[in-house]
Amino acid sequence: MRRAKRALPPVAVVLVLALGVPLAGCGSESGSQGEKATSAGKESGATMDMQEAAEQSDAMLDAVLEGIDPDVQWAHGPTTTRACGVTRRRTVMTVVSPERRQTFLDRAENFWLKNGYRIKAVNKDEKFPAVYAVTRSGFGVSVSFRGKGQAFLEADSPCVKESKVAAPTAEPNGPAYEDVYPLPRPNVRSDFWSGSGG
Repeated sequence: MRRAKRALPPVAVVLVLALGVPLAGCGSESGSQGEKATSAGKESGATMDMQEAAEQSDAMLDAVLEGIDPDVQWAHGPTTTRACGVTRRRTVMTVVSPERRQTFLDRAENFWLKNGYRIKAVNKDEKFPAVYAVTRSGFGVSVSFRGKGQAFLEADSPCVKESKVAAPTAEPNGPAYEDVYPLPRPNVRSDFWSGSGG
């Protein structure tokens, strides 16, 4: 039985879809590093700081996870910062069988396309497939399968103003694994996602 989903607040949905137009031009899609990137964040007129970019990334990850049906269990991955950007991560704890991995990626890709993201690249590797998208304002998002078939979601900000970055506030829909790294391999079975080959 499908559990009720927590609806995103209307403001968050607008932010996810609009994605901070003032950010346009303040960083490359991949996020450059070093002094040049730091000065770009300060001189570009960017109005968003790292904390706000992290919150935007969290909203983007929440939205794509809401778009994947049936639900999967997830936990927060590590947050990292670079010269003038921030990366948020989610780690999927549900076992996704090899037969279901492309379906999982297709659902993320379709969600992004419907919401105005541009698909930047698709990796069709049988063992480690992935899809990468980018927003009009330079946020990069991806879903990729890695060791033991574990799915990872990432959101990278463009270059923004330097600031402190707090931990994500969204509650995982399973164990939080606080202060545990690396996170365990997928350990939650799903009638749909795990199949017979997971």
